Amino acid sequence: MARVTDPVPPGGGRDVGWLVRRWADTAPDRPFLTWVPFEGGPAAWTRGEFARDVASLVAAFRARGLRPGDSLAIVLPNHPDFLLAWTAATTVGAVAVCLNPAGSVDELRYAGEHSGAVAAVVSADRADDVATALPGLRFLAVSGAGGGGADAVATLLAVEPDGVTGVLPVSTPASVQYTSGTTARPKGVVWTQANCLWGGQVGAAHQGLGPSDVNLVHLPLFHTNALSYSFLSSLWSGGQVVLMPKFSASRFWDVSVRYGATWTSVVSFCLRALADREVPSGHRYRGWGGSACLDPAPVTGGVPVIGWFGMTETVSHPVVGGLLHPDRAGSMGRPAPEYEVAVLDDDGRPVEPGADGTLRVRGRRGVSLFQEYLHDPEATARCFTSDGWFVTGDRVRLDVEGTLTFAERAKDVLKVGGENIGAPEIERVLLGVAGVREAAVVGRPDRMLGEVPVAFVTAWPDAVLSPEQLTERCAALLAAFKRPREVRVVDELPRSTLDKVAKARLRALLAAESADD
Repeated sequence: MARVTDPVPPGGGRDVGWLVRRWADTAPDRPFLTWVPFEGGPAAWTRGEFARDVASLVAAFRARGLRPGDSLAIVLPNHPDFLLAWTAATTVGAVAVCLNPAGSVDELRYAGEHSGAVAAVVSADRADDVATALPGLRFLAVSGAGGGGADAVATLLAVEPDGVTGVLPVSTPASVQYTSGTTARPKGVVWTQANCLWGGQVGAAHQGLGPSDVNLVHLPLFHTNALSYSFLSSLWSGGQVVLMPKFSASRFWDVSVRYGATWTSVVSFCLRALADREVPSGHRYRGWGGSACLDPAPVTGGVPVIGWFGMTETVSHPVVGGLLHPDRAGSMGRPAPEYEVAVLDDDGRPVEPGADGTLRVRGRRGVSLFQEYLHDPEATARCFTSDGWFVTGDRVRLDVEGTLTFAERAKDVLKVGGENIGAPEIERVLLGVAGVREAAVVGRPDRMLGEVPVAFVTAWPDAVLSPEQLTERCAALLAAFKRPREVRVVDELPRSTLDKVAKARLRALLAAESADD
């Protein structure tokens, strides 16, 4: 029962399905989604056509036993079927579980079992792996040209819509994304229907997106950046999405110009990869979004980049740069008016301008902040203070002019080419090798990817370990982007005063070696 002091939810009477149907009713012929594959010709959907395909999948999912509250695993690279399946699952009232299509069989098994997935939509090249990892699924729908049979996505899209519509309660779980951090296994971040609508409405406002915008999406849809900042924001705003299979520096500008892109979201890896590319004069970009504000520069085609800070747990951007009044280059921007933001020192006091501190964010659970970590109430409780502040774990500087600048990422998280990797995930795999006593994983600077994982391992007495043996173990159980680029078997690991492994000294060692190269 709601308390008399509970505020009216901003998304009340609406859900993701309502938003799709609303645009189909009011602007059915408005272009919405254009798919630009690397091979073959493009495909396009209007708002009405997208809604029709979603309705077909809704009917097909229901006919195959997917019910409200069930979990549907989506194991797909960027593809229209990802967006259709995700939207259909959330419309049914099921939970769309977004999994990295590069995950190993072990990683897919863990996430599928942890989320309780009862069905899956997968790419043809991962169908056998998903079937091996999750043998008890009710159905396995295969996407793309390799999909055949009664449960192929192409077959499901031919199902006649059942005409059953309705609006789900805003607190209904809608989506789960697994995020790396300081635990040996990724945590499942639960978004509600209200979270999804919040991501769309607030993201559109922060990026100034409207019906005339064309948003080029090339970052992975199973991450918050593409799913919330790009897709949901465009779904809300009435604009278009141009979807690429993945980022490609050689194709970026051609696709941008050909389809009239006005906005895109980038990570630092994209900027490095585009640095030596010729920029055409005929592009229509008005700006980009990224992790830090940048003044207009040749690499962006002369348009600014607005900075922002966001996490899967925050759904949208608690910190964002200004569109009309640009913020200092290098900063992330300023606290967004939709959130409360604090920067505290180690004693829990607000820092003075010019000082670093831990970033905390306060909002409303299940609306502006995630609902919970799936099946992990202890982890959920640990990340919130008693007065409702979410502790991000990231350190930022409160600049004198009021902007916030990123200082240091959350403990034990590596950023590899735009992918967050929890060092404990890799260490867990290494510690599973007989003879391994300790394992420590840190980042080594990399010119293109930012950093890459390197593992340091010690052995028990009389144990014999080889880097090749440890590398093979990682190859068997970890996605390729998580695997250490180097494994070193050492006699001992450096220690801090509390006898903890001094990872800072390992990072310094790798940084010095990289500087000498």
